[in-house]
Amino acid sequence: MRLPVLMCAAVCLCAAPGPAAGADRSCADLRQFYTGKGFTLAGVPQTEISGEHLRMCPQGPTCCTSTMEENLAGLSTQETEGLIREAGRSLQAAFNALHRSFDTYFTELHASSERSLQEALSPLGPLYSQNTRLYGDLYADLRQYYRGSALNLDENLSDFWSRLLERTFKASAPTDVTLSEDYLECVAKQQETLRPFGDVPRDMKAKVIRAFVTARSFVQGLLVSAEVVRKVSQVSLSPECVKALMKLVYCPHCRGLASVKPCPNYCANVMKGCLANQADLDPEWQNLIDVMMQVASSFSTAPSLDVVLDSIPARIYEAVHFLQDNMDTFTAKVYQTCGPPGEPGTGSPTVHEPRRKSGSLTASEYKPSPTAGLRLEMQVSDLYSKLREMRLYWIQLPVALCSKVVAGVNSQDKCWNGITKARYLPEVMGDGLANQINNPEVELDITKPDMTIRQQIMQLKIMSNRLKNALEGNDVDFQDASDDISGSGSGMCVGGQCPRSRPGLYAYSPDNNRVRGAATSHPGLRGLLLLLPLTVLLLQR
Repeated sequence: MRLPVLMCAAVCLCAAPGPAAGADRSCADLRQFYTGKGFTLAGVPQTEISGEHLRMCPQGPTCCTSTMEENLAGLSTQETEGLIREAGRSLQAAFNALHRSFDTYFTELHASSERSLQEALSPLGPLYSQNTRLYGDLYADLRQYYRGSALNLDENLSDFWSRLLERTFKASAPTDVTLSEDYLECVAKQQETLRPFGDVPRDMKAKVIRAFVTARSFVQGLLVSAEVVRKVSQVSLSPECVKALMKLVYCPHCRGLASVKPCPNYCANVMKGCLANQADLDPEWQNLIDVMMQVASSFSTAPSLDVVLDSIPARIYEAVHFLQDNMDTFTAKVYQTCGPPGEPGTGSPTVHEPRRKSGSLTASEYKPSPTAGLRLEMQVSDLYSKLREMRLYWIQLPVALCSKVVAGVNSQDKCWNGITKARYLPEVMGDGLANQINNPEVELDITKPDMTIRQQIMQLKIMSNRLKNALEGNDVDFQDASDDISGSGSGMCVGGQCPRSRPGLYAYSPDNNRVRGAATSHPGLRGLLLLLPLTVLLLQR
């Protein structure tokens, strides 16, 4: 009798429902969570179901249907791409703020120098008052060059001195002498050989070109950097990444482990796999930032940017005064080369009395105000420190995305590892596409990089080379910096068009775009501040 009783008891126990089967576990928490994300409860189970239908989450008892899995996968992708774009917008805003700050400083410096023309040159009398357009056009050309116009700065400065020589020579000629245009052109051609203005034109040209080339290159570097961030931040995540994100973020909810946060190393591998192409920007990105920091530092290197621009009027006055003091010698040499003007009674030069030096300030005596020097020092310091914070952006991005969603260091054995609540054992992959070959979370073909990002890497290389050239005083042609950089709303060129010439006083060849003129820092933790908006958004999830 005992055996049949035992067998009957065993059958009853096997038939009885229990926790092991998991069939009666409620899905109430997931249902509430699911509707909170904006989805309807249609088709959402009341209790756990078998999970053989799952394609992204681990199979097993679950509260998620196939439709729910797809919906949550799309949501996790949408949220992550939103975080990436938000981080990108934060970095773009930082670049735009630097651009506005420097552009305001430089344009005010330029305007201040132009305003001081009258004070510096008024002692020249009619030579200034009757030629204000000549001086004004010089500043207009410098302004257009800084704004991106493709004029040749070397030739424009040479033309300025040639025209100034014509006007000065004509003003010193006897009143009964009429100098023809051909004769004045011959006089102007003596600018390089006879050096009537002394060393001022050559010295000023080298310093002005270097100042404007570096300033223009710098603002263009800021604009290109912001544009690269914008384009890369809009790159869509791959299908393999979509699956990995779903598994990382929302599969714990399907498994009834909503309170369990992902393991740090697990999240790191997912994000490094998802952002592998973006991380490949890092070497060229750091290179560009480093060169921009060098350019920023060069602004305060003697002769500093403010000294060069502020001293332009004084240099012009110094040059004209030098010629006036040596007009007799220069006139005699002009007559030897160009011959006498040809009108009756003008075959020999008129002897001029040496002119006394007026009270106008010369370049050798020019000293910038302490306030101006302090403002430049603060400007350079601000540019340098903020650029340094941006150096590691692309490799810090995965860290920032994971920072507020992962378990703490004391929960390494009680975190979501992609399968269950346990320690995550695989090692963390390196940065970049090539290092993802053995990534256990995101399957990638390392032979097929994202072409949009590759194009942006090339833009970084191009801009870095141009900035390096600018440090040597070499001009750069920005019109081929990017397919659409002139139309990016930078304000460098009006309506996306950069004028190649300006009708006015001087002529120049628009085909010649070259002129000749005269460190890496350790990043701080402050770079993570650029990613602070991610923290806020992640906490809201």
